[in-house]
Amino acid sequence: MGFFAFALIVLLGNRWVINSTDSYIYDNTGLLPENRVGIVLGTSPYTRGGGRSRDFHGRIEAAVKLYEAGKIRHIIVSGANPDATYNEPRRMWQELVKAGVPQDALTMDFAGFRTFDSVARAKRVFGLERFTLVTQKYHTYRAVFLARKMNVPAVAYIADGTQNRHPVREVFARVKAILDLFVLRTEPRFVGEREPLPGSEEEGGEEILT
Repeated sequence: MGFFAFALIVLLGNRWVINSTDSYIYDNTGLLPENRVGIVLGTSPYTRGGGRSRDFHGRIEAAVKLYEAGKIRHIIVSGANPDATYNEPRRMWQELVKAGVPQDALTMDFAGFRTFDSVARAKRVFGLERFTLVTQKYHTYRAVFLARKMNVPAVAYIADGTQNRHPVREVFARVKAILDLFVLRTEPRFVGEREPLPGSEEEGGEEILT
């Protein structure tokens, strides 16, 4: 009986996350609403076997595409930075600069240890009231769910990558997101001081960076 109850909770949790966010997820740049800031969620540039990660490069290509189309004008690269040998934001920053995105249009968030942290910090540290998330489809549902339950009307753009794979861990990660928000009242691992982005009202610019 316990197993079936658990399975039902996982099923219903996933349906809630997916059904409540599907209309805010886009694969067409023409239909995607414009937001001043896009957030590229971190992932390793390599597969477990040491090869080139399709997810990593898909997110980079998507961010460049949105920037060049004027759908976003500033990009936060948010990911893990546990030690000197592994730095997701730095690698994303390097690839975006290599692709032609100006350095002053980029901000690195080194405390995006997981999706919850990246989304929470976007609001609490960078002061964003709305933004566009860039990641693969299977990940967009959870990312948008977290943002919208934090009262941020985020949208997401689907990057190329492992679109046909739906990692089992993501099924449970969605349930964990619900627990973090409504049961555990989780806080980001590191918040720190407010860091207004270039051009934001807080930084003294003429334009409100949202």
